[in-house]
Amino acid sequence: MARDTTDLTSIGSIDDLVADIAAGEKPAEAFRIGTEHEKFGFYAEDLSPVPYEGERGIRALLEGLQALSGWEAILDEGRIIGLAGADGGGAISLEPGGQFELSGAPLRSIHETCRESNAHLADVRRVAAELGIQFLGIGSSPLWTLDETPRMPKSRYDIMARYMPQVGTRGLDMMFRTATIQVNLDFSSQADMARKMRIGMALQPVASALFANSPFTEGRPNGLVSWRSAVWADVDNARSGLLPFAFEPGFSYRDYVEWALDVPMYFVMREGRYTQATDVTFRQFLDGALKGRIASPEPTMGDWTNHLSTLFPDVRLKRFLEMRGADGGPWRRICALPAYWVGLLYDDGALDGAEALTRDWSFEEVSALRAEVPRSGLRTPFRGGTVLDIARASLDIARAGLVARARLNEEGHDESVFLAPLEEVVARGTTSAEELVRLYEERWDRSMARVFDHLIY
Repeated sequence: MARDTTDLTSIGSIDDLVADIAAGEKPAEAFRIGTEHEKFGFYAEDLSPVPYEGERGIRALLEGLQALSGWEAILDEGRIIGLAGADGGGAISLEPGGQFELSGAPLRSIHETCRESNAHLADVRRVAAELGIQFLGIGSSPLWTLDETPRMPKSRYDIMARYMPQVGTRGLDMMFRTATIQVNLDFSSQADMARKMRIGMALQPVASALFANSPFTEGRPNGLVSWRSAVWADVDNARSGLLPFAFEPGFSYRDYVEWALDVPMYFVMREGRYTQATDVTFRQFLDGALKGRIASPEPTMGDWTNHLSTLFPDVRLKRFLEMRGADGGPWRRICALPAYWVGLLYDDGALDGAEALTRDWSFEEVSALRAEVPRSGLRTPFRGGTVLDIARASLDIARAGLVARARLNEEGHDESVFLAPLEEVVARGTTSAEELVRLYEERWDRSMARVFDHLIY
């Protein structure tokens, strides 16, 4: 998230929180696609990570990009920690370990979002080259230990880093050593949201297998296809993972709000400064728990929006839905991730097909998939078949959905062309992670430098 909000609108009741999410409803013709991707920066000469400070650090990179783009600087206690485009035109932000993120603008087609990502990467390469920095498309930091990983000067991350070890064993790994590609999608009604949430939850482990791309940790194979997905198994289970109530008939905005109200907060922001509030749930905040601890202790809609951004279920609900299950990867994957989910969820026929595919999957079955996919990937068993079978079926549905949308580029190609990297995975029957390990063992003489060369943007 590029910037926390300061909306001072007061909260009258829980109904206001439900209405805030419902305000995201749009007619189908107004649906948009917002793509986010993270990448690891490193110094080309020695593969070391890039710190924030210094003449060749992240700060210098952000300042160079600001000069190039003219985007507004986002500051935290006077330090530049991101950039915001004009009129909601996207943002650049920093993840805790320096992962460099583009949060894309809400766009009409995958063609547009792919052009946006390509333009961003071109700008980043242009500025970074002068600093000797390159970027890696992968789902987890392949070489550096947690202690070697730099920490970005964002106040909310300081609070998270103190809190994470109290509620899980892998929170710091998640913060500092993982990277993802995500897509944000719209819904037209509560019923439409519920369908998309349930399908998204059910198929998120399948997406994790299709995008599995984190097989190295601290310079060697880690035995997993998606180390990043395995990390999420024990980050903070009060705010992450699958939501069982999303699998129940009648799932509603209010169900999500009631769950979010009872998740501990991270912080409250007043006048640009952060106060840790990890001992208080948002419901307790509404009941006056922070009176005497902060200025203006009455909760605002800005506090609610910020709180929603600190929840990490596999599909996150705000005024849109965020699909969160994929590892970061090479540039073609940046376009493939939104293509997969848009194909499944933005065409009525495809949405019906995706619902038929997953309708009778139980929460327990999806939980079992989620637990095994990080290790077994496409070979994970499911109902007498494997995740590979589901991946193939879901890609067929997604392709049909993209063809039906008929959003054409200048050459007359529809958006289904962006599924090609995933169709290659399914045709091969092995994840990108397994291919990386095979190349590392058989052709690259176990050289991490060759891994980096292969995955540079």
